[in-house]
Amino acid sequence: MMNCSLMRLCFLVTAFFWCFVSTAFAEEAAGISSVVNQKDLGRWILYLEDTSRQLGIDDVERLDDSRWQRNRGQLVNFGYTGSAYWFKLSLRNDRNEPQPQILEIGYGVLDHLDVYVVKQGEVSNAFVMGDKLPFFERPIQNRHFLIPLQIAHNETQEIYLRVETSSSVQLPIMLWDEYRFYQVDQARMIFHGIYFGIVLVMIIYNLFVYLAISERTYLHYVCCIFSMAMFLAALNGLTFQYLWPEATWWNDQSIVFFLNAVVLFGNLFSLRFLTIKPKTDYWLNQYLAGMGGMGAVFMVSSLILSYRIMISYTIILAMLACVSLILIGAWRWHKGQVSARYFTVAWFALLSGGIVLALNKFTILPQNIFTENATQIGSAVEIILLSIALADRLNHEKRKAFAAQQQALDLEREARAVQSEYLEAQRNANQLLEQRVHERTQELEKLNLKLLELSSTDALTGLKNRGYFDEAFQHAWLSAYRYQQPMALLILDIDFFKVINDRYGHLIGDECLKMVASHLLDLVARPQDLVARFGGEEFVVLLPDTPVEGARQVAEKIRRNIEQMPFQIATETINISVSVGVNVVTPKSPAGKEYFFEKADEALYMAKTRGRNQVCVAGEWSE
Repeated sequence: MMNCSLMRLCFLVTAFFWCFVSTAFAEEAAGISSVVNQKDLGRWILYLEDTSRQLGIDDVERLDDSRWQRNRGQLVNFGYTGSAYWFKLSLRNDRNEPQPQILEIGYGVLDHLDVYVVKQGEVSNAFVMGDKLPFFERPIQNRHFLIPLQIAHNETQEIYLRVETSSSVQLPIMLWDEYRFYQVDQARMIFHGIYFGIVLVMIIYNLFVYLAISERTYLHYVCCIFSMAMFLAALNGLTFQYLWPEATWWNDQSIVFFLNAVVLFGNLFSLRFLTIKPKTDYWLNQYLAGMGGMGAVFMVSSLILSYRIMISYTIILAMLACVSLILIGAWRWHKGQVSARYFTVAWFALLSGGIVLALNKFTILPQNIFTENATQIGSAVEIILLSIALADRLNHEKRKAFAAQQQALDLEREARAVQSEYLEAQRNANQLLEQRVHERTQELEKLNLKLLELSSTDALTGLKNRGYFDEAFQHAWLSAYRYQQPMALLILDIDFFKVINDRYGHLIGDECLKMVASHLLDLVARPQDLVARFGGEEFVVLLPDTPVEGARQVAEKIRRNIEQMPFQIATETINISVSVGVNVVTPKSPAGKEYFFEKADEALYMAKTRGRNQVCVAGEWSE
């Protein structure tokens, strides 16, 4: 049963790493309202390879448009190359007023990143960044490269970016509203905090075990997971931000240094954990020792040779070591070494993440949230499983010691009392260790459940968020098509919400959103119905198996109740109303939900055009 559970865990982790989808489109200029908070700006990017690395901003501005090439797909990734690359992005503000924006380059190990903002043919602003410069010289201090933008209404700006780096040439680019960016960045830091919290707990725990029993296996394991944590922190730019913001040379070399340290201590740990001794397994012992020796040599070499030379060889060595440890662990498992089962699955989880990361760096796989964090997630799984493996190994050794002591008691009656006390102490220590592992496991399970809930819930209103709605909308559409049932969609927009925000402040606006959300939950009560916050002051209500008249009644009920809802601010009462767009259809094909949503949105627009505070059903008006 335990073996089956471990294999299922292994396959689930692997499936998670490889579960990503990328799509590609292209346009001339990106409207801010259509691309803000989207991670697919790559489809608007034009690029130019500068093999000479001599072109400046004046040179590229004078180039004919035919010299620029449009990026194919959503992601920008050219792998390891000796060329410099120029990128060009046009942004148009099609909103009603200028708003502060942040352009994020989510890859913190680019050596040189020069950004030029061009307005009406003139460079209005320039930013010189990169991890070859001290961290505090960045315009916004963050582990990623952030460029503040201010684009006036109906203004188009051209953004030129020059990238020259010894690392992989990647440009994960995203345009944010300033407030939204800091919300999302806080969630990212929570993710990193959970991971490094797991690592810290395991380091302290196993270090105490080492100090208690003086078993070097635990020391090697502590060094291995510490090196892995430092490698991932350096790769994500966290060490540059918090540990050595001025050490630009070491910031690059630390990535290679700590990855080779993982190889060194991982092999030393495996030699002792799997009990691979020269007398019984000579060639296997020599192979693992040689692999660890190469890791040590590469560690020293990383302090002498450049990052560009070392990174490819280091990645190959790390993957070879990981594959070797999986095969050796599986062989030991087959031979009956019980603790090798945890060992094998743990390194398999890490290898899955490592493969995804390596293929990403060599441009075989695209850059996205899964490929960038696969190694970190796999590492967390590996750390937990190896800690369980060490506890299991300690149990096994304890059982063998107990049997030996029992035999000694039969031969030496005089030592029976001493041996009994020793076994009792060992038993108590083992129970304490098991209790701590169990407590840590329960804490991690609670954190995972909390993360799942947070990922599908809007933090302000408590409703389901847009990501959850998109997934539920897809399932509801397919179900309505399969059973040929009508499906209704309501899109609600709070009338004059911007006026409330401007006059009373964002805190009152937030309270208004919460009150409307609370009324929606009270008014839409069927278990199969869904209420979600779509964004800003906009909400959506999904009503499966609901005809037109039923949807209209629900929409009118919502509109009337909110219109009559008292919203008190000090001595003043604010009148709140909503406009509602309704669309009802029985799907005729599995596709078409986007058109269905657009018709509901058009109905909402018509309701606002007709004076707001009313319900408009799609198809029931004339142009």
